[in-house]
Order: sequence, then C-alpha cells, then structure tokens
Amino acid sequence: MLPELDIEFLEDKGYDYQLVPHTSGVYLIINQFEFGDAYQPNVASLLINVISGYPDNPLDMFWTSPDVKLVDGNWPKAGDVHEMYNDASWQRWSRHYIWRSGIDNIRTFIAAVKQEIAKGI
Repeated sequence: MLPELDIEFLEDKGYDYQLVPHTSGVYLIINQFEFGDAYQPNVASLLINVISGYPDNPLDMFWTSPDVKLVDGNWPKAGDVHEMYNDASWQRWSRHYIWRSGIDNIRTFIAAVKQEIAKGI
C-alpha cells in the first residue's frame, strides 16, 4: 500500500497512523498530529490521500479532523472547505506542492505540511 521507505519513516518517527484502502489508492491517517500554538485545537488527525501511481503521481493537499482553526477563531487560509473521506467529514487545506517524481515521498510531503502550518495562516 505504501513503499517500505515510507513505512520505515512513519515507524521511525513514532507516528500513530493507519492505512485505509479506497478505490483509487489509500488514505494515510496520522493521529495526534501536532499543529502548534497558532491553531486550536493544536492536535488533530491528518489525512493524506495517496493516489494510485504514487510516488510517481504527486501528493496534493491535506485534510484534518476535527476542524483546526487559528486561535483567533478564523479559518486557515484556503482551509474552510469540507470533504467526505472514509465516511467522515474532513477539513481540506488547499495547499499545492511542486512534486519532484523520484525525489519526493511521504517524508518530504510531511515536511512540507509542517512548513506550511508553521506559517500560522
């Protein structure tokens, strides 16, 4: 479902995760993902939609549950849309990355997610 390199990364980092197969790939759900002090709540589940053909096909955007807002109560930039995945509503963070096939993977994508949320916007 995921390349061994990705599984090793998730295990080495101690992430509490699950892989949920779906018709066009697998959902990687990381529980208790930390969002930092700019957000409320500052811990939530993070969903990454890993589509068929990964890692040649890119990862794009990420989703959270429950909703994560800025501490002032506002939605994060491009983070106010909800979509259904795995029979639940997830908050979509519309972030787009330039995917480098043959280089990028779960490790680099999670690093990009962390870099994005560190902006606190």
